[in-house]
Amino acid sequence: MSINKIRSALYKSAKILGDVNAAKNGTLGKRMARRAAGKATGKLFRNLFK
Repeated sequence: MSINKIRSALYKSAKILGDVNAAKNGTLGKRMARRAAGKATGKLFRNLFK
């Protein structure tokens, strides 16, 4: 197994654990909104700095 596959698996598990933690705390909606805002910002910057 390569380092990239291990790294990818760790990031995916961290994302799932973050979702579970947010659901326990009742802040899942806020987390989803922040994730969507981050994705939109990333797309915007990707288009600006090609």
